[in-house]
Amino acid sequence: MRVPEIELLWWEGCPSTQAALSELREALAELGIGDVEVRMREIETDADARAAAFVGSPTILIDGGDLVSPAAEQPPGLNCRVYRRRDGRVSPTPDPDDLRDALRRAASGERRRREEVST
Repeated sequence: MRVPEIELLWWEGCPSTQAALSELREALAELGIGDVEVRMREIETDADARAAAFVGSPTILIDGGDLVSPAAEQPPGLNCRVYRRRDGRVSPTPDPDDLRDALRRAASGERRRREEVST
């Protein structure tokens, strides 16, 4: 099992950062990789948001890729992010099943293999 790189991007005005971090740590523990370092990166300015393609807080990057691809029309900026759960509900954090699935794929190296095949 490989160790994925995990980064949580956030901004100070987001009330959901701690919930996202807790859910992320819980998912990592469930998969047996709870000792993975979760890097926290605060996005402080609109320029930072543009540079990081940050569409809202919280954003979870796994091996550099956004856990949930943002809508094409969603511009980078300092705002709270909204996710759609699998059951259709709107949430300030990603669906736990989506999170676990993405982490499982990253830990197994599945995403990396797909990228290598496509290049």
